[in-house]
Amino acid sequence: MRYPAEHKEQTRERILKAASRRFRSRGSEGAVIGDLMRDLHLTHGGFYRHFSSKEELFVAAFQQALDDAAAQAEKAAAQAAPGRELEAIMDAYLDIEHCDDVEGGCPVAALAAEIPRHSRKTRERMLHALREHVGRMQQYVPGADEDERRRNASALLSSMAGALTIARAFATVDERRRILDGAKAFYRRALTR
Repeated sequence: MRYPAEHKEQTRERILKAASRRFRSRGSEGAVIGDLMRDLHLTHGGFYRHFSSKEELFVAAFQQALDDAAAQAEKAAAQAAPGRELEAIMDAYLDIEHCDDVEGGCPVAALAAEIPRHSRKTRERMLHALREHVGRMQQYVPGADEDERRRNASALLSSMAGALTIARAFATVDERRRILDGAKAFYRRALTR
């Protein structure tokens, strides 16, 4: 039986979305391709019709997750009052539900520490995707010029991802919420000076 061309693209998207969630929840080493494909009711061999390797899938899944994160930030900014876009982005990012949703949450908080463990080619591709993500976010960050906005966006993303990562380490909702709320208050003060 021959499938239409769009079927292959739909299958690739299913694999990509599932892998993106699995990598964020289990890391690249904890996500086994055979298990992923079995859970999607696809054959292990069928994986190679869509991706040449697990490394290629890891990069594509990281990019997909960054695109999803950017869409969430842009949605928060669009719903904010004028001049409050960055505050809305920070509130959405440093939210307890986002903190508790590791597999659907920020790929930077979940996977950035893994980037140095990969091949040079993989690292370069992931860092390129991360730089693009920072570039999309810099429009919301204050600064005297593009270079300063980019540096500030990079620092803010790094700080927020770190706060999210640390908050996830704590067992109780109250502890996690205290860390997230403290980070939001700190960033607001720092960015209004």
